[in-house]
Amino acid sequence: MSRAPKPIPLTTTQARQIWLHAQRLDERAPFGDGAQAVSDAVAHLGYVQIDTINVIERCHHHILFSRIPSYRRADLRHAQSVDKSVFEYWTHALSYVPAGDFRFFLPAMREHRREGHKWFASVKPADMRKVMRLVRAGPLTIRDIEDDVLTEKEHLWQSRKPSKRALQLAFYMGAVTVSERQGMLKTYELMTRHFGWDKLPKPASAKDITVYLLDRALRSQGVVSLDSVCHLNAPRKPAVAALIGWRVRRGELVPVAIDGAGKQEHWAVPAALEPGECAPPDLVHILSPFDPLIIQRKRTNLIFGYNHLFEAYVPKAKRKLGYFALPVLVGDEIVAALDLKTDRQAKKLLMQKWTWVGEGKKTAGRKELKRKIEEELDRFAKFQLAE
Repeated sequence: MSRAPKPIPLTTTQARQIWLHAQRLDERAPFGDGAQAVSDAVAHLGYVQIDTINVIERCHHHILFSRIPSYRRADLRHAQSVDKSVFEYWTHALSYVPAGDFRFFLPAMREHRREGHKWFASVKPADMRKVMRLVRAGPLTIRDIEDDVLTEKEHLWQSRKPSKRALQLAFYMGAVTVSERQGMLKTYELMTRHFGWDKLPKPASAKDITVYLLDRALRSQGVVSLDSVCHLNAPRKPAVAALIGWRVRRGELVPVAIDGAGKQEHWAVPAALEPGECAPPDLVHILSPFDPLIIQRKRTNLIFGYNHLFEAYVPKAKRKLGYFALPVLVGDEIVAALDLKTDRQAKKLLMQKWTWVGEGKKTAGRKELKRKIEEELDRFAKFQLAE
C-alpha cells in the first residue's frame, strides 16, 4: 500500500496569493466588461451571493464591481434577462449561478417538489394553484397580485401575502424562475418558458454534484479544505472527502499544510502551487462582507489574519467596526474596515467609521496607504451613485 504523500508546507502569504488569484482579485480587470464579463465572472466564481441590505449598493452588484471595474447594473440585468447566462437559486444562500450549472440544482428542486420546503410549510395548495395559473398567463411580480387576504407573519422575514410565499415555494421547486429584477422586486416566469425549453434538462447524479462542488471550490479558492468546499453543506462532506482522497491517490490533488491551520487539512491541484505574479501593492479593493473572500470567516481569519465582524444585527453600542463594515484589500493584505453609507438623496458616500486592521495598524507608511484607499473610495462612490 502506498504511503499518503507528505503535505507541502505553505505560508499564509503563499496561501493568500493563491486564493487572490483564484478569486481574480490580483488584477484590475480580469473579466473585461459588459454582460459577457458578468457571465464569465459568475461562471468562474461559481456563485455571486444576493442580499437585501442596501445601506450601500447590494452585495451582488458590489461583488461584480470588485472584479469588473466598468460594471453597470444593466450588465447583470442583461445577463439574467436577455442572455439568460445566469439564474437565481440557493447555494449556501440565494445567489446568481451560471445557467450552465443548472442541472446540478435540479435534484434539490425535485426534492422540494416531493417534500415541500420547511420555510414554506404554511403554503396552501389553493394558493399554489392560484399563482401557477397566473404565471402561466404571463410573467408577474407580487405587486400584480392584489386580491390576497393578508395573514400574520410567522417569522420576521416572512411576507404577509400568501401568494408571495407560494411563488417562493414554486421558485424552490423549479416551477418558476426569476426572469428579471428591478431592485429587489422580482418578476417570476415559468422556468421552461424563460429558457425556451420543452422540458427541464436531465438532473445531475449525486456523484456529479460531488465532483461539481469540489471543482468549483478548486477553481475559485485555489487551496481548499473540506469546510471550504462544503460551506454550510455538511451532509456533502463524506462524499467530498472520499473524492478528495481518490484524487490525492491519483496525484491530481496534493495535501498542503498552511501555517497556523493546525490539524485542518487542505489540498490543491499541483499547478496552483506554482509561483505566480503577486497582487500589485497599489491595487485596492473595497470588498462586500458577502464577497467570497470574506464570507467564510474562519478561512479569511486563517489566511489573512483578519476576523471580519458582521454587525448589522448587533446593538449599536456593542459594534466594533460598524453597521455594515467593508474590508479593504490593498495588494495582498486586508488593512482596514470602512463603515460606509450611501446618502442617495444628497448624492454622497458617507464615512461612518474607519478602522485600521492588520498591517494598516502600523503607522509607518500609513499616509500613503490612506491616499491609495481614498483614491479607490472616489471610484467606489461614483459606482454607488451611478444609474
